[in-house]
Amino acid sequence: MSEAADTIDGMSPVPPDQGLVRPSAVVDAEIRALLQETGGWLWGPTRERYEELRDEWVQAVRAEVTTAA
Repeated sequence: MSEAADTIDGMSPVPPDQGLVRPSAVVDAEIRALLQETGGWLWGPTRERYEELRDEWVQAVRAEVTTAA
């Protein structure tokens, strides 16, 4: 995938779809399960999945803070 595919007009990042954010507690539980399954070793696809979940967790926390404010 090219860098331009991830951007609008090739310059600014495409914003994530805020309507599909899962609660941070759900994502956190999935992260913990992944780490337990792997014994804490994150390589290859497992590392990629962890990074996706981490990014999703950050989005969820931000959405929850925004909602609470």
